[in-house]
Amino acid sequence: MKQAACMLARTVRRSRAQRARIGAEVAARHAGVAHRADLRAAGLSRHDVASEVNAGRWRRAGRHTVVIGTSEPQGEALWWRAVWETGAGAALDGATALLASGLTGFMTDAIDVCLPADNRRHSVPGVRRHQRVRQPEPIGAGVPRVRPEHAAIHAAQWARTDRQATLVLCLVIQQRLVSPPMLLEAWSAVRRSPRRQLIDTVVRDVCDGAHSLGELDFARLCRTRGLPEPDRQSVRTLPDGRVYLDVAWNDIGLVVEIDGGHHALALNAVADALRQNELVLGAERVLRIPVLGLRLDPNAFLNQVVRAHRLGSRRPA
Repeated sequence: MKQAACMLARTVRRSRAQRARIGAEVAARHAGVAHRADLRAAGLSRHDVASEVNAGRWRRAGRHTVVIGTSEPQGEALWWRAVWETGAGAALDGATALLASGLTGFMTDAIDVCLPADNRRHSVPGVRRHQRVRQPEPIGAGVPRVRPEHAAIHAAQWARTDRQATLVLCLVIQQRLVSPPMLLEAWSAVRRSPRRQLIDTVVRDVCDGAHSLGELDFARLCRTRGLPEPDRQSVRTLPDGRVYLDVAWNDIGLVVEIDGGHHALALNAVADALRQNELVLGAERVLRIPVLGLRLDPNAFLNQVVRAHRLGSRRPA
């Protein structure tokens, strides 16, 4: 069927109105851009496309990409252009693949594309190519892209800073693009990584596999600041029953809660707020520290703890 349409396109010249209608229909599937092969399959010849381009109604955006209109391609249109122009078998990867899957709150300065190592490849402005001996199976719906669990690991490896790497791993879990078991499984398959220690720590933190590790790390950090050893897993009786606090200095009424990855999900934040409010109403100071904060900016949080401990030590018993 497609071959017959292409043969027809070579023999039939379309009117301007027909070219506009067909071009708009094809481009509607790709955020305003069209692949030349799709235009041919829809019944437009090379001469039809050239007529629109020469008249200034359409514009070229690469060897295969045509903008149906006169504006610059943006957003999703740039993603389509990237996979069409980079080479056969290309797919979005890293942070770009996550954005195409719905990630919010994260920005990237280039479009990451992976493609098989033995395929012909072409440089495209604004696109970073990553060649792979074993190409991950892409998601078929929408722009071809790597599955989110693999894209998240790649995004963390390619991030410009450790903070960006940590942020993207945290966001994919918080926004439920990836489940914790899937992220852990994808990470376990990685043999080499330029950020192995950081990614391993953060993946287990955001998947809540190392919540207790955060408490132990916190006690070690307190010792480096000259603070007395805190009481861990202290018990309080609140209106809804007994609760266990992560860290406390019971003698001065100071509580520190180390929030693992699960605290940002579902209704956990509501329960945390209710518990903290009850403790404050009981005249205790409560500080909250996300476990990722101990990885990214421990000094800033420890400064707050030191100040709170000094204030508590000055209060009358």
